[in-house]
Amino acid sequence: MADEDDLAPSTAPGYKVGEKKTLDELANLDAQDESLRKWKESLGIGKTKGGNGKPVEVLSLALEVDGRTDVVMDVSTPQAIEKLKGDVLTIKEGIEYRLKISFKVNNDVISGLKYLQVVKKMGIRVDKMEEMVGSYGPQEAPYTKKFPVEEAPSGMLARGTYQVKSKFIDDDKVTHLEWEWSFAIKKDWE
Repeated sequence: MADEDDLAPSTAPGYKVGEKKTLDELANLDAQDESLRKWKESLGIGKTKGGNGKPVEVLSLALEVDGRTDVVMDVSTPQAIEKLKGDVLTIKEGIEYRLKISFKVNNDVISGLKYLQVVKKMGIRVDKMEEMVGSYGPQEAPYTKKFPVEEAPSGMLARGTYQVKSKFIDDDKVTHLEWEWSFAIKKDWE
């Protein structure tokens, strides 16, 4: 149960998620308002988009460090996610980095996407991150969201391997993807 609570999104007192509407329902709301119609079209409302049937396809999570090529973790297929479980990403201690996530939205407007991450070392939670990604309409091209810059821990006690559980969830409490991966804090990149 503690693992379930670790990846539970926070809630704001008094906030109520609006009623879920289909793209067709949204397109037909206030149809006589020209400016609203144009705004809806810019969000992809009224257009049918392709995709694999999932409302949200999470494509990749990347580690971005100035002066280095991004380290991209493919999470687009179950096979890619399974491969991540065996790989350990190396992060140099003390560096500044940011995470960025790429995803596609298909055939629906998704409200309140959030990225949740729990980091554990030797089974003990050492960090929890919850980042609001936003609300998005369907489109062919992937969206990319960059998170704030963070600093990797440093020092002898910080070095070692960490286990991470990540989750991509929306306001309707629909989990679009949940996966596990690992990283190691080392003195250098090798």
